[in-house]
Amino acid sequence: MLWGVDLGGTKIEICVLESNDARSTIIRERVHTPQTDGYDAILSAIASLVKQTSDKLGVNPTKIGFGTPGVLDPITQNLKNSNTQCLNGKPLLADLRKLLGCDIRIANDANCSALAEATMGAGKGAKVVFGVILGTGVGGGVVINGEVLHGRQGVAGEWGHNVLEFGGKPCYCGKSGCVEMCISGPALEEYFFKKSGEALPLNEIVARARAGKDLVAIETIERLIDLFGRAIAVVINIVDPDLIVLAGGVSNIDELYTKGVESAKKSVFNPTPDIQIVKNLLGDSAGVFGAACLFKI
Repeated sequence: MLWGVDLGGTKIEICVLESNDARSTIIRERVHTPQTDGYDAILSAIASLVKQTSDKLGVNPTKIGFGTPGVLDPITQNLKNSNTQCLNGKPLLADLRKLLGCDIRIANDANCSALAEATMGAGKGAKVVFGVILGTGVGGGVVINGEVLHGRQGVAGEWGHNVLEFGGKPCYCGKSGCVEMCISGPALEEYFFKKSGEALPLNEIVARARAGKDLVAIETIERLIDLFGRAIAVVINIVDPDLIVLAGGVSNIDELYTKGVESAKKSVFNPTPDIQIVKNLLGDSAGVFGAACLFKI
């Protein structure tokens, strides 16, 4: 059995698979992430979830793959670059091995999502897949022939922290105007609020823009399309993936797959650009499926 845990900012999800296929899921459950309670509370919640799952299945795991916000620093072996900031600087891998008493592998949550979509989801069969997370945060992962490209510093695919808007909003990473600060779900809602004085969820902003009567909503979505195109074009120019798979709440905006592609074409270094951007097939569980496969792939 393949065990995986996705440690997210709002949820901790566990799954157990029989094989490298989402359809072979034996069990999948979620609990709330006690992020405001700190590092030890998160470790405790993970241990409790693993024990509950073990009790239900009547078997203890020998190996568990973990998808985490941020990445394990290859030199210090501490977690870094996590927007769940209580994890930064912590020896998460060592602590999980000690806590759970089994072999552990850790990969960035965006990499896990990309791995799952590339091997069992929308990107199955493609040689080079760039998996994108557009949600509360913005992340990405590069999968080549079924293997995640981690990079020398463990940050391959992290397009969400390229600077897109000079002088823009400060980011938790220390820079300002990152892609994440421009086109994540919260960033779009904040932009609409500052322009209109009205606080609305993103799906309502999108609905108003499509109705064609709310000028601020229209501006918000047009700005998203423009900035998304410019940001993803940088990735295309460097990686030139066969397929780009979008996941996360913002990926539900259908205009990204039409107008977003046309926007990207304006900035791609090719007179006849061929850009394939598709929606995910595995939903918000792609991360946990990818984590479960860290010992299989």
